[in-house]
Amino acid sequence: MKKVLFVLTSHSELGDTGEKTGFWIEEFASPYYLLKDKGIEVVLASPKGGQPPIDPKSASDDFKTPATERFNNDKETQQVLSNTLQLKNINQADYDAVFYPGGHGPLWDLAEDKNSIALIQDFYNHNKPVAAVCHAPGVLKNVQGKDGNALVKGKKVTGFTNSEEEAVQLTNVVPFLVEDMLKNNGGVYSKGEDWNPYSVTDGLLITGQNPASSELVAEKLLELLN
Repeated sequence: MKKVLFVLTSHSELGDTGEKTGFWIEEFASPYYLLKDKGIEVVLASPKGGQPPIDPKSASDDFKTPATERFNNDKETQQVLSNTLQLKNINQADYDAVFYPGGHGPLWDLAEDKNSIALIQDFYNHNKPVAAVCHAPGVLKNVQGKDGNALVKGKKVTGFTNSEEEAVQLTNVVPFLVEDMLKNNGGVYSKGEDWNPYSVTDGLLITGQNPASSELVAEKLLELLN
């Protein structure tokens, strides 16, 4: 059985706004169920371990999908989620791939987390797929390739667009803009229409643009695993 590690944020504060953030339910639930239903074992981790914070907005009816409804009624998965492993105790040798769901949280913690950075490099250097969706490509900010350059340099990538960030009025709240960071790091950035599914694969690296792209990213990850 193939085994995929999901890495979730432990960060819950939306900058200085006094509002809460975390991971986006759809971006976790949709890939989680798609992989699990195909017989893939999914293991969950986060920097602090335990229950990762859920972005409260992602639980609203506005963002309801079959996957989020399934999650809301799935006590077993909720229990698993409440007991994520600590990232510092994770070894890539135990897994076949790593997947990062988005939400704004990762921009604060995972983008700067030494364990996460080392883990992504380790997966990549052992020829294992690295997938990230929406804001989660932000976790690649400080990840380097074997040549010492940014891992995304010269690679086709996507992630949450500047215009999508503007639409949710958080351009001046987030620590950095995903689109700008990927371009500044030398990534060959492309995007689809705002809020529409869009994902690109470059070798072992799979990135998706927004919440609507989460299933697409999981499908592409499944292809690489088979």
